Amino acid sequence: MGLDMSEFAAPESYESLNALFTRALVKPRSFDPDPRVVISPCDARITDCGKIEGGEAHQIKGMAYGVAELLTSEYAQEAKALEGGEYANFYLSPKDYHRYHIPFDLSVESVVHIPGRLYPVNMPLLKNKPRLFIENERVILACRDRAGRRHFLILVGALNVGKMVVSFEPRIHTNAEPGAPRCYRYETPVTFKKGELFGWFEMGSTIVCFSEPGSLEYILKVGEKVRFGQSIGRLKEG
Repeated sequence: MGLDMSEFAAPESYESLNALFTRALVKPRSFDPDPRVVISPCDARITDCGKIEGGEAHQIKGMAYGVAELLTSEYAQEAKALEGGEYANFYLSPKDYHRYHIPFDLSVESVVHIPGRLYPVNMPLLKNKPRLFIENERVILACRDRAGRRHFLILVGALNVGKMVVSFEPRIHTNAEPGAPRCYRYETPVTFKKGELFGWFEMGSTIVCFSEPGSLEYILKVGEKVRFGQSIGRLKEG
């Protein structure tokens, strides 16, 4: 598959293919320490990015979906407040590093797990399958930055990627028996510093980021390949 293993242990050291896919970095990556600089949460390709308009974002250009529907009734009011805010989609291919990290200092107030289908999340399906993100299983992290502004990190499952690990919430078990969405709220928010690990995909899938208007500005292009730790935007004064 053409894996670049220069930052990881030797391929033969992994006990299984799954262990190789979920490999941890051996050589830590550096990133800009400025707390206002936003970094990529993962190694990925940007399938789309832009502003939330008319209550919609895009899984890819020309394929819109409702932000409120993606976030479910748990975050109906918050979804309305995202109008005019920014979104970005990070697609992880099978050969990418599959762990995900915090893009800037955040506090997680709640997490919702929505069981669902596991359609592939690749370019052909993104172009031809409406509501792909909404139909697939997902885990939603509701967060606030240091200025109290709202952000969402959404992990979207896919074929062969039924397992999404959220390292700080062991009660979440994805790719299990179908059921109703489950919400986990934290009386004391779980705080993270930029760059901290918060889980991994078992293979590759997609992370969608939503931010309320006026909170940040991305410097991203559709189709661009990004790496965890790369500067991709900046938080606005708050």
